[in-house]
Amino acid sequence: MGLDKTVASAAEAVADISDGASLAVGGFGLCGIPGTLIDALWQRGTGGLQVVSNNCGVDDWGLGLLLAAGQIARMTSSYVGENKEFARQYLSGELEVELVPQGSLAERLRAGGAGIPAFYTPAGTGTQVGEGGLPWRYATDGSVAVASPPKETREFGGRPYLLEEGITTDFALVRATIGDRHGNLVFRSSARNFNPLAAMAGRITIAEVDHLVEPGELDPDEVHLPGVFVQRVVRVAPGDPAAERRIERRTVRQEGDA
Repeated sequence: MGLDKTVASAAEAVADISDGASLAVGGFGLCGIPGTLIDALWQRGTGGLQVVSNNCGVDDWGLGLLLAAGQIARMTSSYVGENKEFARQYLSGELEVELVPQGSLAERLRAGGAGIPAFYTPAGTGTQVGEGGLPWRYATDGSVAVASPPKETREFGGRPYLLEEGITTDFALVRATIGDRHGNLVFRSSARNFNPLAAMAGRITIAEVDHLVEPGELDPDEVHLPGVFVQRVVRVAPGDPAAERRIERRTVRQEGDA
């Protein structure tokens, strides 16, 4: 592959993601999600996906589109509370779910991308996260078909720690505000969230960017994620509805409230 990593469309960028592939997907809620790439996967109908992402979008947007279409087989997440279809599929045994403390999930992605196979953390000690028994998959009768295994523990300084494994995936899908043709990315404010970590974890990382610039236009000090972690770059088409920035839940004060 040459230094120019741009591809013409999101459809072309995800064309080799096959059924059963594992994906790390950036975003937090609906903030910073790679909506154009998710939409392209949804349109393509790729199924049996094993997705690692902080959450699974909402019922009608983000990863929630793939979930509703039955394209996701397994989720590794830290939060899933905004998606009723997620709860239905999980409790009915249609979806396997590994819930991970949020900091541990972030570090597992970073560790995988940095070539670190595992690390110790105090998060989850004394709970089912460490002791095992968390339902990963339910049977149709409501019993637990697959439960989480116990994690290896070790003491450091008299305090127990759990061994957590790094995460690597076949592909990663992320969204950045600015990217150049070499794959160097700049994220905007809180939209950075899990995006750099997901990008590091993917063997093939695909970035959708709002603004595509030429190599050399980005000051190296501005770059949040170097292009060594990115294999493909797609510019989001202006006005593409799949790239819309939505708000999960809008709360406003009623007129007259103190």
